[in-house]
Amino acid sequence: MLISDIAATLAVQKAGQPGQLFDVFEFDDNDKKLITQTLGKGEVCGVAALPYGVLAQFQEAVVAGVWHIRFADSRGDLIAEYIEVGPIPIAVRRACTALPALVSHGPAPPGAMNVMPLLTEIGDRIVQYREGDPAHVIILSLFPMSIEDVNFLQVTLAGGPVQLTSRGYRPCRVAAAGARNVWSVQFYDNMDKIVLDMLQIVDIPSVVLATEEDFRESAAHLRDIEEAYFK
Repeated sequence: MLISDIAATLAVQKAGQPGQLFDVFEFDDNDKKLITQTLGKGEVCGVAALPYGVLAQFQEAVVAGVWHIRFADSRGDLIAEYIEVGPIPIAVRRACTALPALVSHGPAPPGAMNVMPLLTEIGDRIVQYREGDPAHVIILSLFPMSIEDVNFLQVTLAGGPVQLTSRGYRPCRVAAAGARNVWSVQFYDNMDKIVLDMLQIVDIPSVVLATEEDFRESAAHLRDIEEAYFK
């Protein structure tokens, strides 16, 4: 049974390993509905734009580290559907692989104060970054910037292929920038006002990643569900 297979995979999944996919595209509507109801909706969801107009939409299950992923073509038609066990859907990493490892921009606009040194720091950190390194964090909330700085930074870093939302302790929005390993991470209060605005230079921000502890806890929880409802 699928739930049993997912639980078994969670029990051995490692944080540094690629995710394990379970193809559910050919399942009938009733089976898909049962899977959706059983897995529920967890804290993290998002979209990733892939080549050839393919869009991946993903929702984490109520058990962390399990993802329901739907792939649609440029016309919006469903072309693939999976349940994935892993820290983050593989599609997120794939969407970011083609991003340039540099920040391209023109001269500083009139009224700029600190955006150019900031862009230099970001560019240097991109070059220095190696997979597995801890995130380099730049807290924009504490950075003195003019409105011209902010606008120029947004235009320069915009255009990334991934957007995620986490509904954890504090709502958080995570978006890939147009340069490799550069992410906007923004935390919001209950009034939808930004309370912490930062950039992270890292492969994937930790706030949206499932951990090995999550995998083990999720495996135990799914086994409890299976025992209670499917045996």
